[in-house]
Amino acid sequence: MTGSTVIIDFTYLTLITIHSACSLVTCECMPKLEEIPKASLPPSMREQSAEMNESSLSELELEVRKKRLVYRSKQRGWLEVDLLLGTWASINVPSLNLDELDQFEDFVNLESTDIYNIITLRTDVPEFMKREDGEGVVEKIQEWARSSPLGKGEPDKYSEVKKDHNLI
Repeated sequence: MTGSTVIIDFTYLTLITIHSACSLVTCECMPKLEEIPKASLPPSMREQSAEMNESSLSELELEVRKKRLVYRSKQRGWLEVDLLLGTWASINVPSLNLDELDQFEDFVNLESTDIYNIITLRTDVPEFMKREDGEGVVEKIQEWARSSPLGKGEPDKYSEVKKDHNLI
């Protein structure tokens, strides 16, 4: 991989490739549920994973992936991004299809400053994230931020959303 750096992120158990040419960060692999030690799973999942067939196991892995993405969206470390991205994620990630999840994960893998600038329309959506029909996940997030009271900076709404989406 020319011009790329590979990092193993033990916090999220992912292999991340950072492409220096375009600031693109891609997630190369997500651990399969059977690769995660049983002791690391919640008690309900320990019992479930032992008796699951392949299709229900992949559904459970998808559910875990969605929960990780919501968590990562809420815990960026920058309040404005936590509120905007975390609120959108908690509302929309559970209903995303696989392609949209991949788009969202690529977006979440960007730096917080880039995410903030893209959401608030200070910079354009990177070319590799744009969709021809203009209906990509990033465009949906931008549209939501424009129409959301959070995007308009109402302090009372910030407090309400923080409580409603467990961001406090």
